[in-house]
Amino acid sequence: MVPELRKEEILKSIQRREISYIKNLAEELGISLSTVRRDVAALEEEGSVIVMRGGAVKYKVEDFDAPVEKKKLIRSEEKEIIAKKAAALVEDGDCIYVDSGTTTSGMFRYLHGKRITIVSSSTELLNNLPIKNARCILLGGEVRDDLESVSGALTEKMISDMYFDKAFIGASGYIPDGGIYTYDTRESRKKEIVKEHSRQSYVLMDTDKRNKYAFSKAFELSEAVLITEEP
Repeated sequence: MVPELRKEEILKSIQRREISYIKNLAEELGISLSTVRRDVAALEEEGSVIVMRGGAVKYKVEDFDAPVEKKKLIRSEEKEIIAKKAAALVEDGDCIYVDSGTTTSGMFRYLHGKRITIVSSSTELLNNLPIKNARCILLGGEVRDDLESVSGALTEKMISDMYFDKAFIGASGYIPDGGIYTYDTRESRKKEIVKEHSRQSYVLMDTDKRNKYAFSKAFELSEAVLITEEP
């Protein structure tokens, strides 16, 4: 099995339980103890798991429930660079999708003056209106105040009836040779549908999210263009 895929399977197994044991992981996945130890050590170094005494290991819950205002202060300079780079790709006449998230929503400030249509699941769109020359559409759905996002069946139905020239998508983590991940399955499904309905998809994430897994995989990173703060 490819090392990254093997680590992904190990992490998924760890996520399903409060406490896992290296011996049980080896038996469950048919992998040698030495290989599991090595992969678990790598996952610990990446910040995905916590290794305890006696061969126990547990999933490290990220601070994804922190207030959005707190998230906006984390790596804010990097997020600003990414938002500017993404907005520069938008051209007059485009119909674009802007995902919820503290990085993607930063694009709104840089879209003024472009003759475009903006469709978004980010409630931050309301705080940035009006956007000069732009036609703005906020999707309906279940509102998640903690994510400044709308999602769920209604949101998915609306997206399924739309097509975009460019989509700008956020996520909680990515694996360079693997997928992009988020903690909420509804957010994950929303991103997947948007990608399928877009001529070109971009994923906006700072490099601190590299090699970070989350609960639900949205799609393969190779299916989109990654935009980070790096040149």
